[in-house]
Amino acid sequence: MAKKKTSDELAIGARVRVKSGTSIPEMPDVACGGWTGTIVEATGKKPNTKYVIEWDDATLAAIPESYLRTCEAQGLFYRMVCLDGASLEPAE
Repeated sequence: MAKKKTSDELAIGARVRVKSGTSIPEMPDVACGGWTGTIVEATGKKPNTKYVIEWDDATLAAIPESYLRTCEAQGLFYRMVCLDGASLEPAE
């Protein structure tokens, strides 16, 4: 799949890191700063673009068990998250 540039220069297929101080939108008590993954989808227009991030193996291995249980109980998919561009930075 070709990389597609979005209006704020985050690209589909780019590896990103969640900025410190960010939490999971559906669970504000779960901090996800430092988690890494790949942008798989972008929706909306700037400045309201949202990015779907698929977590990488290192992040999946480090996700707290309590988060996994809560996702399972609520029927949420824990392998991905939707965040705004201000919460993301390029991963190195």
